Parts: sequence; structure tokens; C-alpha cells
Amino acid sequence: MAKAKTAFVCNECGSDYSKWQGQCADCQAWNTLVEFKLGPASSGSSKRSAPSPLNAHYAGAQSQAQTLAEIDLDQVPRFTSGASEFDRVLGGGLVPGSTILVGGHPGAGKSTLLLQTMCHLAQDRVALYVTGEESPQQIAMRARRLELPVDRLQLMAETNIDALLATAEAMQPSVMVVDSIQVMHSDDISSAPGSVSQVRECAARLTRYAKVSNTVVLLVGHVTKDGSLAGPKVLEHMIDCSILLEGDADTRFRTLRGQKNRFGAVNELGVFAMTDRGLREVKNPSAIFLDRSHEPAPGSIVMTVWEGTRPLLVEIQALVDDSSLSNPRRVAVGLEQNRMAMLLAVLHRHAGLQLSDQDVFANVVGGVKVLETSADLALLAAIVSSFRSQILPRDWVVFGEVGLAGEIRPVPSGQERLAEAAKHGFKHAIVPKGNAPKQPISGITVVAVNTLADAMSALGMN
Repeated sequence: MAKAKTAFVCNECGSDYSKWQGQCADCQAWNTLVEFKLGPASSGSSKRSAPSPLNAHYAGAQSQAQTLAEIDLDQVPRFTSGASEFDRVLGGGLVPGSTILVGGHPGAGKSTLLLQTMCHLAQDRVALYVTGEESPQQIAMRARRLELPVDRLQLMAETNIDALLATAEAMQPSVMVVDSIQVMHSDDISSAPGSVSQVRECAARLTRYAKVSNTVVLLVGHVTKDGSLAGPKVLEHMIDCSILLEGDADTRFRTLRGQKNRFGAVNELGVFAMTDRGLREVKNPSAIFLDRSHEPAPGSIVMTVWEGTRPLLVEIQALVDDSSLSNPRRVAVGLEQNRMAMLLAVLHRHAGLQLSDQDVFANVVGGVKVLETSADLALLAAIVSSFRSQILPRDWVVFGEVGLAGEIRPVPSGQERLAEAAKHGFKHAIVPKGNAPKQPISGITVVAVNTLADAMSALGMN
């Protein structure tokens, strides 16, 4: 018997090594190398089996080279999933031959979202739902509870990749869901399901099948405690699109965010609401992130963030209080804490406001994570408002990047941000001078500022 070959694969970057070592030489990560069994080495005298049609060509029936002009794009048109928010994150719809990875924490609603999508698609095309974690009875109970059409969707309970692909070749589905990739296994590899070897091999075979047959393959993946996808990092390189479904159990809203997309914008955001009839789309996400209280309070301001290809209005809250500690606390939820500390130094140097003996807390309403620099000016306005106990006007919107010299720098897509604010009834906006519109926008007055002092004067907090 031939000896099985073994390699060691880094979970962070996917680099291969012939032997184990403590640190990856490519990404410099420690203790990330995992043993990867390649299977027994084939001898030269052994009789080779005939190649499978799935292994003949990776990208379909065409094996010869051709120019880009000769490729017919009409053969693989996009088609809708039935949910506009899902299509937005995917870049406009499902692309035939693509492999999509849907990740999320347990209970986030991954299976519910995909079951709703598949029941809708099954009315017009062949759809196959493969479950490896639940029984067919559990899937059927969920579908009836959600009042979904159950007469056309094909359901299969299987964890063996060979049996799954054999069934898929016979049925020729247009869309196929595999729930989940961590429970699939191949008989050619001796390791347990969920290991690096099994996940890597099963994902590679499913991706190859999707390219050859022009089938949309949706893979369900689990995530770790820190929110990253469980399994080898190379899995994210093999697939075409990676989306993450986020949402806590104490809130009914779920956000679907694109992390990788070969067919659309990255970091696109879709919002759903979990109801007793499954996930429902939120047509106006800005409404759920705005303040709906009747009593205005200091330390609150609305800003416009850019998520993917659309603007969102979110409320930023700040609380400044006397500190009893020698090192005052700086706590930021939904914002970058180090950037807030830097902005406090800019506020002291260029606005003359000393907060070294104050605890500063900042929060983004609705659980949104603001990672762009356009929140700088809004954050400082909320901090000054809380410190001076001065209520800011509720019909004002603020955005802009603050530099270390106290200048206000422009941000991308300023016109679209202002149009979104005007649509929701905001009357005034403070923006960087570089984002000032050339033509007046109906219903909103724009104040362009150059420095932090100008912004504070415009807000009446000088």
C-alpha cells in the first residue's frame, strides 16, 4: 500500500508546508498550521480510471483558448432570488456557475433565508436543497410554519459528497444549497468531517461542479467566536461570493453584509427583519437606525454613512461624564476606539476643549459598525454637545473627515448622502467644503466648512 502524503496548511492564508512549524512564513501568524492529508500516492504502473466529466474541464465544455470578445455573456444571465435586499448584496442577482458562501452565527437565520429563497426559486426552475444537519422532517416543519410553497422544492438529506454530486448530475438543478459545508465528507480522505482536508476537498469539488454545469451553489458555513468563518482560509479564496448574516438574539433585525463578491460591490449591506413568518425585507433601513424618541437630549446627532452602494442615516450618541479614575475611560461601540482617542486630541488642540479628566462614551444606534472616516465630525459634535449639555437641532445632519491639523476633509459620495438626508426630512447639513453641492438640493440647506472651528460655530457651540 502506498504511503499517504501529508502537508500542513495555514488556516489564515492557505500556504502549504511539507512539515509543521510554529509560525507561518507568509502571514507571520502563530500556531495556525493544520495537518492536511492528501491521500495515498498513485503508482505509475497502476491502471488509471477514466476521467469524470466534472474533472475534464474546470470552466465548462470549452477547453481551447479564445478571446474575450468571443465569449457569449447571454448564455449565463443573472436571475433574481426573489428578495431585493438579497439581490443587492449579491450584486444584482444570482450568477449561474457561481459559488456563494453564506456564514453567520447559530440562530442568525441562515437556513431560514435560504429555505425562503429556494422555495421561491423552485416555482420557476429546478432547485435542490441538501441538508446534512437537519432531518427532512425538520425542514418540512419549518417550511409549513413559514407558510412557504412546498410542492416544487427537491429536498435531500446527505453528507457524502460523492452521493450528492451523483444526484446533482442526474437532476441538473439550476440552484443548489448545501447546509452545511462543515458536515460534508469525502471517502477519499480519512480525516473527520469539518477538518481542513475535508472542507477543502468538498468545497473544491462543489466549485468545480458549479463551473461545469452553470449551477448556482450556495454553501452554508459556520463562524467562530470572533465572527470569522470557521475552517481553512483558503475556502474564501475558492468561492466567488462570501456573505455574512449578522444579528443578535435580542433584536429582530438581521444585516446581510457582503465580504467578497466577484460580481458586485464589496461591503454591500442588506437589512432583514425576523418575524413569525420568516425573514422580511426592510425597504427603508435608515428608519430603524434613527432616533424615534420624542424628548431630545444632548449628545445626539445624525450622520450619513456609505454602505456598499447606498447611503444610510444613523444616529451617533455620546456621553461625557466626570471620571473618578486616574485614567479616564474611552469606550466606543460601533466606532473605532483608537480613532476616537485621536479625535479627542484634535478637539483639545484646535478647539480648546480639554476632556482629559472626563469619561467619554460613544455609541452608534442600532448596532451598526461605522468603519469609515466620515463619522469624525459627527462624533466630535456629539461629544461637545454632551459636554456642554447643549441640545443639537434634530433636523441637522453632519458628516466629514477631521484631519490632525483640524481641517475638514471631503468624503466619497457626498451628493448621494445629502440626497438621502433630504429625502428623510432633514433641513440643514454641515459638510466639508469639498462636498458642497454645485447646484442647490431641494429641501435642505448646506453649510460648507473648512476647519473644526468653523463646524463648531455653525452648530452654535463655539
